[in-house]
Amino acid sequence: MLCGGDPDHRVESEQVSLILGSNFVISFQEEKEGDVFNPVRERLRSGKGLIRKMGSDYLAYSLIDTIVDHYFLILERLGDKVELLEEELMTHPTERTLQGIQTFRNEITFMRRAVWPLREVISGLERRESPLIHETTGIYLRDVYDHTVQVMDTIETYREMLSGMLDIYLSSISNRLNSVMKVLTIIATIFMPLTFIAGIYGMNFKYMPELEWHWGYPVIWLVILLIGASMVIFFKKRKWI
Repeated sequence: MLCGGDPDHRVESEQVSLILGSNFVISFQEEKEGDVFNPVRERLRSGKGLIRKMGSDYLAYSLIDTIVDHYFLILERLGDKVELLEEELMTHPTERTLQGIQTFRNEITFMRRAVWPLREVISGLERRESPLIHETTGIYLRDVYDHTVQVMDTIETYREMLSGMLDIYLSSISNRLNSVMKVLTIIATIFMPLTFIAGIYGMNFKYMPELEWHWGYPVIWLVILLIGASMVIFFKKRKWI
């Protein structure tokens, strides 16, 4: 059995075992307080419903049905977590987002391992493989089996969504890296010819005609500015920046 009542919405497990006899049901639990069987206990104390009127197989059904219904509450909380991760993924994905996806993926995998055997057990009970299951209770067990299938389908849907979210995260990180590399490449391309000009006139040759010009220094600055501005305009026209 899985528990999801934790404030951090972490999925925790609790081992529950049921022994069904002709006139009794014995349950073993790891925890005594705050479990999902409290509604069943209240129905037994108040005498409401069919639990006291039906046999022990109906009581076992009620306990299993309570567990399966609790899975829907856990899935609802996990669905809220999926929405938060998707919103964070679309707005500003960070390493924290990746950690959240991985944590959520582990929880879904853990929940799948817990629900899958339960589905097989309920399927066997629903087919009345045991003489302890009466025909009237088999109808209720079919309903529980359908709910278990719905839980498994929801889990598989979440698994597919997580795989898609992981792909989106990797794509967004790759696009962000490409944008950074694009900016750096443009800056390097603009400064490449400027560095070339500065390198030529930074050579220590005595006889360079331009060194004796009165307007040589301003002209070089003018050429550098014109080249830089023309390259920026060219990049903007090509929509590279």
